[in-house]
Amino acid sequence: MLKIGDKAPGFTLKDKDGKEVSLSDFAGKKVVVYFYPKDNTPGCTKQAYAFAELYGEFQKKGVEVIGISRDSTVSHVKFAEKYRLPFILLSDPELAAIQAYGVWQEKKLYGKTTMGVVRTTFLIDEQGKIQQVMPKVKPDTNAAEILAQL
Repeated sequence: MLKIGDKAPGFTLKDKDGKEVSLSDFAGKKVVVYFYPKDNTPGCTKQAYAFAELYGEFQKKGVEVIGISRDSTVSHVKFAEKYRLPFILLSDPELAAIQAYGVWQEKKLYGKTTMGVVRTTFLIDEQGKIQQVMPKVKPDTNAAEILAQL
């Protein structure tokens, strides 16, 4: 997994509307990039809703919020509409960014080992360097913790 001070890997992924979004589009701005396992699951919904509630505060500080999962753009449309998510959701079905950021890992659930996205949040500074890494975050408090760091 990446650590503080590392250069954030660039990516270009499609948003819920099928438009390509690149990390480089936000050069000169701080960006919160959070990786989550799946749209419309309890933890991921709590995390997205928490970021949505505080999105105005992030915007006041000039910080963009981007959520990334393996879900399709169609899934992201439904998820964003259902919970009125105002921030960017990106689809990474090929695991390009997910693997580049080191969040595709072994997970154990009910004694079964599988590969999956480990819920992790990165704060990227204006120069494109990792300023903060928060692995295995709690979905309902993650947004507030990142905002407090700003």
